[in-house]
Amino acid sequence: MGVFKNIFTWWEGATFGTWVNTQRNGVAMGDDAQGNRYYEAKSADGPFKRRWVVYAGQNDASRVPPEWHGWLHHQLADVPDKSLPPARAWIAEPTPNMTGTEQAYRPKGAEGAGITRARATGDYVAWSPEQA
Repeated sequence: MGVFKNIFTWWEGATFGTWVNTQRNGVAMGDDAQGNRYYEAKSADGPFKRRWVVYAGQNDASRVPPEWHGWLHHQLADVPDKSLPPARAWIAEPTPNMTGTEQAYRPKGAEGAGITRARATGDYVAWSPEQA
């Protein structure tokens, strides 16, 4: 099932086509703290060389750290390790997208937040076409 799954699914790592393209046309440029590997094309197709990421685990764009996001979008000429200063001690680690999980943000009054919204206090008057 592993080879079949790798050919036809994209949400758990690279597909077979991405793997072939990476082996034939890609140069590994570096890894991030989460184990994602970043590649750049050997030759330019237009003004820029193509850049891409092969995720270690779930494919989720929110798992790309800000510095590598800048590199992927050609905002940095060289890899972040060489072109950026060291990270400051007060900078928080990036968090993945928590939408759809138990850790998702739910404001007061939202369904599933565990807190019910206060009832309307009489300052609201419903519109009806007869009164207009």
